[in-house]
Amino acid sequence: MSDNKSPSDIDRIIGQRLRLRRRELKLTQDKLAQLLNLTFQQVQKYEKGVNRIAAGRLYDIAKGLGVPITYFYDGVEDMLENNRQALAEENPDAAAPVMTGEMLELVAAFQAIRDDGLRKSLLAAIKAAAKASEDGA
Repeated sequence: MSDNKSPSDIDRIIGQRLRLRRRELKLTQDKLAQLLNLTFQQVQKYEKGVNRIAAGRLYDIAKGLGVPITYFYDGVEDMLENNRQALAEENPDAAAPVMTGEMLELVAAFQAIRDDGLRKSLLAAIKAAAKASEDGA
C-alpha cells in the first residue's frame, strides 16, 4: 500500500466533482478560492487530485458550493470499480483517468435530468453506443 498522504483515485474523483460543481456555478478557480478562503493554487491542486481534501475542509467546500457532502461521493464505488476493471484489462499500471471538460459537461447535463426513467433510458443508450463502438473497433 502507498503512503497515506498520497492522493488516491477517490481524491481525484472528489477533485473532479469539485471542478464540475464550480463550473456548474460558473465560478472561476479564483472566485471559488475567495469564497472558501483558500488560495487559487490550493483549489487547482484539489481539482487535479494532487492534494487530498481533509474531511472538515470538504464539509466547508460542500456548504460553500450549496451541495450536500454526499455530492462528492455519490456513485464513486461504481466509478472506482469500472476504473479497476478497465485498468486491469488494458494496463494494470495505469492511473485513473481524469475527466475532460466534455465529460464534465455530460455529467452536469445528466445530473440536471430529474426524471429517473429518462435518466435510465439515456444511460442505457450511452452504454449501448459504447458497446457498439467497442465491438466495431
